[in-house]
Amino acid sequence: MNFDTFSEKIGEWLEHIHDTLQCKGAEYAKDDDRLHNFHLAAAILRTTPEKALLGMLAKHLVSVIDEVLEPTRAWASAGWRDEKIGDCICYLLLLACLWEEKAEKEKEGK
Repeated sequence: MNFDTFSEKIGEWLEHIHDTLQCKGAEYAKDDDRLHNFHLAAAILRTTPEKALLGMLAKHLVSVIDEVLEPTRAWASAGWRDEKIGDCICYLLLLACLWEEKAEKEKEGK
């Protein structure tokens, strides 16, 4: 892949990720808490929001790993590829937000 095509693809992915996070944010956020689903899942599972997120991310990673280790050509479908890779990227960005939130709370002494 040449540099121009690579740059174009990265731009497309960033736009896709941004759109997904905005759309899903409206679905999962509650009372102005964009990370609500991870806080609630953590409470239900008696764990941290970060560990709850990892459990959710694991499902998507397993699909990607399975396809890499035993290819079925599912990756050839743009829909499958966009969903799985996009979800993994989104979860990692959400993890970064959870860490940022945690650091802010620690800084405030909460």
